[in-house]
Amino acid sequence: MRGCLLSRRTEQRLRQLAISTVGSVKIKLVLFLCIAFTLLALLSRGSGFTGRTSPSGPPDLLPFPRKGYAIVMNTWKRYDLLKQSISHYSLCPGLESIHIVWSEPDPPSNSLRKSLQHIVESNSRDGRQVELVFDINKEDSLNNRFKEIKDLKTDAIFSIDDDVIFPCSSVELAFNVWQSAPDTMVGFVPRAHWVDQSKGNNDYYIYGGWWSVWWSGTYSMVLSKAAFFHKKYFRIYTNEMPASIREYVTKNRNCEDIAMSFLVANATGAPPIWVKGKIFEIGSTGISSMGGHSERRTQCVNRFVAEFGRMPLVSTSAKAVDSRNIWFW
Repeated sequence: MRGCLLSRRTEQRLRQLAISTVGSVKIKLVLFLCIAFTLLALLSRGSGFTGRTSPSGPPDLLPFPRKGYAIVMNTWKRYDLLKQSISHYSLCPGLESIHIVWSEPDPPSNSLRKSLQHIVESNSRDGRQVELVFDINKEDSLNNRFKEIKDLKTDAIFSIDDDVIFPCSSVELAFNVWQSAPDTMVGFVPRAHWVDQSKGNNDYYIYGGWWSVWWSGTYSMVLSKAAFFHKKYFRIYTNEMPASIREYVTKNRNCEDIAMSFLVANATGAPPIWVKGKIFEIGSTGISSMGGHSERRTQCVNRFVAEFGRMPLVSTSAKAVDSRNIWFW
């Protein structure tokens, strides 16, 4: 009898041992599969980490058509930054021309012209010639960055400040996104607006900066300090935008970017498109860091709503990303 009990106990222990062994094997198998999957993923992306691609793999930059884009760069007495920006963007493959918006009281010096021209020519590759033009303005106004450019060869305009740099790969991605929706603004710096519920009505709006976008996950504007849009909006801004809005921008030295966002949204009835990109700000802090900046921008939004007779901005939560360079999308 005792022998039978020992035998049964031994059998039970052997079963438990077998079950635990099988469970351990399953766990190890799962871990092995996870490690194997990770190694395969790393190997498939290895060329991206080393900066090389296989002959059959995708190129570093998205393909672009022969008809590329023009950069319109706003600047003001920051010649070192201007040279640095021109040196960088003149290497971007889709670029066809650079227009420098010059609103200083004195014209650009010959030495500055020659220096920038030399930079552009030095960066030209494979017979590609980038045109460099100074657009001279008599009046100092932020509206100058949206003046119509005669005989512009490209439909696409990349509006950029002289102290903001994005990698060429990000610029080319944004250009490709813009080509899929050429009537829309496509940019890297999103901003938002919302109704001020404390006012007790739906007629007063608040301007929201980056942290508002981050918190809510929505936006309704992309700033023209780094954005693509169609050249036709220069003509509309200059000739059809209410003169009172342009005067307001000149007087307050602010909000020309909000005015352009209103104009495009009013024409399309659609939201802009935010493209994810790494931003490098090479200049000192600007007016956005000054006290009361958000309040002044809120005043602009409500002033422009009154001028347009309605709120044309459309909110969205969509964002364009390059899925080749991220793990999860």
